[in-house]
Amino acid sequence: MPWPAALLPLAAATPDPAASVKEAHESVTNAASFIEENWAGWLYLGLKILLILVIAAALRSLVRKSLTKLITRMNRGAEAVEGMALGGLLVNAERRRQRSEAIGSVLRSVASFLILGTASLMVLGALGINLGPLLASAGVAGVAIGFGARNLVTDFLSGVFMILEDQYGVGDKIDAGVASGEVVEVGLRVTKLRGDNGEIWYVRNGEIKRIGNLSQGWATAGVDIQVKPTESLPRIREVVDAISARMAKETPWDERLWGPVEVLGLVEVLLASMTVRVSAKTMPGQQFAVERELRWRIKEAFDEAGIGIVGGLPPADEEEEPADPSASVAAPSALANPASPQALAAAPIPAPAAFGSPRITK
Repeated sequence: MPWPAALLPLAAATPDPAASVKEAHESVTNAASFIEENWAGWLYLGLKILLILVIAAALRSLVRKSLTKLITRMNRGAEAVEGMALGGLLVNAERRRQRSEAIGSVLRSVASFLILGTASLMVLGALGINLGPLLASAGVAGVAIGFGARNLVTDFLSGVFMILEDQYGVGDKIDAGVASGEVVEVGLRVTKLRGDNGEIWYVRNGEIKRIGNLSQGWATAGVDIQVKPTESLPRIREVVDAISARMAKETPWDERLWGPVEVLGLVEVLLASMTVRVSAKTMPGQQFAVERELRWRIKEAFDEAGIGIVGGLPPADEEEEPADPSASVAAPSALANPASPQALAAAPIPAPAAFGSPRITK
């Protein structure tokens, strides 16, 4: 007896094998057609992105190696000069090394940022991504970060320009306004100074408004000598020239003195003294030592030559002038003569007699 159709659900739901094969064939055909139509574009896009990445990596590596070689060459030049005579006076190896490393680090970072950033934008553009909103968002984020970290940005930019311009370096003695001392370390954000008492100052580069470098070029040692106005100026110049000739031949003053000791002339002329200024060009940072040595030698030489310095003891052969005897005598007075009108006017009035004195009655 035949079964009703309602009792045969599995038989009714069984798919037709021919229809399934046909649908699978159509799907494969459509996929093959899609791949056949677009494989050339995909291959072109992949090769384009790969080429961009390869060129960016090769360019970044080339730039970094070139910067490294340039910095190494600068350091070799500094070492070559340092091995020459007076090379230590002209080049500070540690200063050159730190400055070269800082400049190289900045240049390498900037080069990597520019190359990789440009490559990333080119890849996104090749993928068909709209870069307008991305660039706008990046601009807004950059402005916000700039306002929030403006002090950090100021310190960094000030450090970069300071290093590029070589305003000061390790070993220099500077006056930065907020602090002064010898430069121990130079960074892109902070400069480390050692003060005269041994303290360490950490100065932000953005806070430095003016810099006085006491170690660049040359320095001047100046000594003012107060002598009596009766001394012979040609004799003073002759003694100072002899001191200069001796110092220029002695160690270590032959290196610290970069010029002869000169008598510039009179600075001040008074009734009791006159001031003679002596100056000399010295190695940077050695002017104070030269000044102390000059004072020592000038004092000894003037004592030997008999040149009197104001404030010192007089020479032994100098005789004191006799005192004026009239200085202790008082001036004559009209009151000394009792018969003079002034003495009579200053005489006391005698007292009235007790008895027999006239009376005045009304």
